[in-house]
Amino acid sequence: MNQHVAREIKRFQTKERSFFIQSYRRSGRYRPYIVEQMRKAGTPEDLSWLPLIESGFKTKALSRARALGLWQFIASTGYRYDLRRDRWVDERMDPEQSTQAAIAYLKVLHGLFGDWTTALAAYNCGEGNVLRVIRQQHVNYLDDFWDLYPRLPLETARYVPRFLATLHIIKDPEKYGFDDLELDQPLMNEQVQVNRQMRLKDIARVLDVPAKTLEELNPSLRYKATPNYPFTLNLPADTSTTFLAKLEEVPQWKPPKRAYVVHRVRFGETLSGIALKYRVSVRRIVHANHLRSASRIRAGQRLKIPLRGQVIMASRNPPRGTGSTVHYQVRRGDSLWLIAQRFNTTVTKIKALNDIHSNLLHAGQVILVQAGSR
Repeated sequence: MNQHVAREIKRFQTKERSFFIQSYRRSGRYRPYIVEQMRKAGTPEDLSWLPLIESGFKTKALSRARALGLWQFIASTGYRYDLRRDRWVDERMDPEQSTQAAIAYLKVLHGLFGDWTTALAAYNCGEGNVLRVIRQQHVNYLDDFWDLYPRLPLETARYVPRFLATLHIIKDPEKYGFDDLELDQPLMNEQVQVNRQMRLKDIARVLDVPAKTLEELNPSLRYKATPNYPFTLNLPADTSTTFLAKLEEVPQWKPPKRAYVVHRVRFGETLSGIALKYRVSVRRIVHANHLRSASRIRAGQRLKIPLRGQVIMASRNPPRGTGSTVHYQVRRGDSLWLIAQRFNTTVTKIKALNDIHSNLLHAGQVILVQAGSR
């Protein structure tokens, strides 16, 4: 206990009281597993409370630095500790996988610095930053955390006192005015291996359980659907037998294909202006075209523009509202004239909106069409 820790306790008692109580409640879902794994690994059980200040025990917590999950891994550190991250899955949001990675990382940091407080500072801001502060000191033996404290970034300097404040409150909650702490029940689940893509809501319907329950048990699924490779699916306790018996009743899910239009850059156009026209972000255009800079485009260049929202298929009725712009997927036999008739517009307007100069279309092509009076 010192003045820095006391200050953080005061914040938890006042401004952040609600955050502390809610985070403590959520810890009941995940902490039993974390404690068990820390016992096996020989790390202090007190470290199991670290997610309270990292993420508030939220599996999908995302920081400004793009750190994600209970343990707030950035992508690069997640890769170092074998946390899978692809189109379908991000294991930084998986409580079990991320806990294993966090324990491994904390053990490495403790081996590097020799004490847990300095290891926690490095966990927050990276071992390189802490090593740099140690090297900058003029007295070689001043490498205890509280010697480093004045030289660390403000967020990291607060991080360790904040963690110690958490331990003080949890070990004696009545002393600090927290006599209303309650824990959620641990998440009870069974695991089955699946090898086809299914939406969680379809599985929930077959099992007659809330879709939210399956989402809480499988937070690593980015699109609430299993991936297109073998995956270990978490199910509510005592439901795996039912699931396997009714597996054929769960429809296979086919993810929607990403739709693009091709835009030819005109003289004087900017990426922000193009993004505004197609109602997408500059970042998405940059990513889709692997551009190094948003300012480096040239006249005549062709850009793939990723489309947002629903694509109107030829079999569906076009919107009736005048002025509404939709993405229309061309089918075999379509022509600009036929499409213009369907949407009550003109060929000239369609060509201008899509910056196309030919009357030729191909099946599967997606174009912008603005419905309205001619």
